[in-house]
Amino acid sequence: MWAAACAASPLWAQSFAVGPAGAASAPVEAAPTQPERSVSDWLMRMHEASRKRAYVGTFVVSSGSGLSSARIWHVCNGDQQMERVESLTGAPRSTFRHNDQVVTFLPESKVAQSERRESLGLFPNLLQARDSSIPEYYGAKRVGSDRVAGFDADVVRLIPRDKLRFGYRIWSEKKSGLVVKLQTLDTDGSVLEQAAFSELQLDAPVRMDKLAQMMANTAGYRMEKVEMVKTTALAEGWAMKGEVPGFKPMSCFKRPVAGPTFGPSPAGTPASPTAGASDGTLQWIFSDGLASVSLFVENFDAKRHAQEGFMAIGATQSYSQHVSDWWVTVVGEVPPQTLKAFARALERSK
Repeated sequence: MWAAACAASPLWAQSFAVGPAGAASAPVEAAPTQPERSVSDWLMRMHEASRKRAYVGTFVVSSGSGLSSARIWHVCNGDQQMERVESLTGAPRSTFRHNDQVVTFLPESKVAQSERRESLGLFPNLLQARDSSIPEYYGAKRVGSDRVAGFDADVVRLIPRDKLRFGYRIWSEKKSGLVVKLQTLDTDGSVLEQAAFSELQLDAPVRMDKLAQMMANTAGYRMEKVEMVKTTALAEGWAMKGEVPGFKPMSCFKRPVAGPTFGPSPAGTPASPTAGASDGTLQWIFSDGLASVSLFVENFDAKRHAQEGFMAIGATQSYSQHVSDWWVTVVGEVPPQTLKAFARALERSK
């Protein structure tokens, strides 16, 4: 749900919960006292809460690769969104987002990386497609209530209608709808990855001007601009010879200097391609409204592209293969068979 190659959602909302996968307590059974919302109603409520509430909190992400945590400051003013994420585990890292502008500070190397990321909000496709097909591929059911970080929450199960996507169990704060905990479930219903706020202050006095000042203070850092040139797959000579059911193309970019190598990522974000020497990498993003899949295509380099096949870090899956003169990597929070379907459908159009 959260993995459009780190570009689709609030910086913290890539997955979440405290403790090892599967260790969360069972929610209290739902009482049949309120009308059942549709899957679209639940998702839109959560999405709007993620854009309209100010908060400060600490969240912990648990997956098969271990635990990571970060501190988040989030504030909004109309259409203006501002966020700061400070990693608490792993290498020091501070990431600021103002709408689609993102700056990441790496204190150890004294580098600040600047880039633009599209699609803000927890479920970006909801704002772009009024004729959303989400209900065709997912069902929603309120399965109980629980408390997370001191807040009462509805527990909602999102159930995929086929084997091409994962399911989710989401805890949303009762009054606002803000997602406070989430589990990603595999096709058998087992927890692949989970995360939750361990501490949360809603409507916190976060000042947008103060965060903006911190974001702009790059003194002592070497600025690196990550270039993302908007393009189309057709213009770059690529097409899909068949659709993967439910997934629609969202955007397409060319990275002038980047090579996708599946690798570790900062706390709170899915694993994603990392930089490498290349003439340019095409990133073609698809979404079914919840799950996102990125197709990365670059020139084949025998020195860097030795290993074909699948890799997984938590809920994020990766599939790489050598196709003629090209190296194709498909990344997303979807089952391996979905990634393989994308790889099979991709073809050279010129």
